Amino acid sequence: MNASFSIIIPVYNEINIIEKFVDKLQKTFEHLNVKYIFIDDGSKDGSKNWLENNLQNFIDKNNYELILLNENKGKGFAVRKGIEKIQGSYTIFIDSDLEYDPNDALDLYKIVNENKNKNIKALFGSRYIGGKLQLRRHFFNDIAVRLNTWIFNVLFNQSITDLHSGTKIIENKLLKSLKLTLNGFGHEIDISSQISSKKINIYETGISYIERSFEEGKKITIIDGILSYFFLFKARFLQNDKYTQLSMLYSLFAMTFIGTFFGMGTGKIMITAVFAFVGLVNAIHRRILGLSIVFLFIYLGSLFSNGNGRIFPILLFYFFSLWFTKKIFKNIKKIEKKSFLNFFI
Repeated sequence: MNASFSIIIPVYNEINIIEKFVDKLQKTFEHLNVKYIFIDDGSKDGSKNWLENNLQNFIDKNNYELILLNENKGKGFAVRKGIEKIQGSYTIFIDSDLEYDPNDALDLYKIVNENKNKNIKALFGSRYIGGKLQLRRHFFNDIAVRLNTWIFNVLFNQSITDLHSGTKIIENKLLKSLKLTLNGFGHEIDISSQISSKKINIYETGISYIERSFEEGKKITIIDGILSYFFLFKARFLQNDKYTQLSMLYSLFAMTFIGTFFGMGTGKIMITAVFAFVGLVNAIHRRILGLSIVFLFIYLGSLFSNGNGRIFPILLFYFFSLWFTKKIFKNIKKIEKKSFLNFFI
């Protein structure tokens, strides 16, 4: 008999905590019809052997799937292998390091079941909401998460507080439709960006978080933080349909051209670069017709002053045009994807 939902648990070098984690996980979900999917990502510390020899002592063999990878491929790769085995309507994701509490994962499942009328397809646990117990040990990691989340919200038109949360629940139909590719810790961005690209709202609820020290086994490093910015921009600007790509090209050239009219020397280069970036962001949510209206308002704003002073009326008209185009296109129904009109609307 198929399970009602699944739980994906990637494991890598967690021998010091894995028994305690599995015991708590099993006790949390023991009265529910759940499929546990453990993926050992090439552990070298004995975690793989422990799972092979001891997992059945905690969870019935019929209720779990154990996937053993011969080498470390990265968390994202392990998660994708787990998705191949999911059952039921939803899948919970939780790390095996006990930084996240399995009880919070259970709360996510309860929330989606108690709010079926809201048709929640993606619910993330957030370490920045609510009065749950928190312990953070790494200041710069915390800053990186907040900055990453802010950039993500700007690029993908979401309003979440914790992009890199390790505890979330996603509808299986949606999950199977995602074309995930990132192998490492960037998979959180991979999942969130693809969900957002489908115009699906991401819900959040507060969870607890007890961060480990590096001595205790924490694995995310400053390199992972730096790479996350690359993954964000790749997901937003390099993985789009042809309609968005054409709109981006159109907006990039137009806004770069507009930027060349302001500043001098190094300042001119910086202003032009800012205009070019704004042009790319504009094209995320607008096609050629909407962008053309924005450019028309920018031109109208430029008529109200001379020289560098034009920047102020231009900005005023620009922000008005963003509101105006959002308003007029809000209720336009989606046109069939193959239609050439998708290039314009």
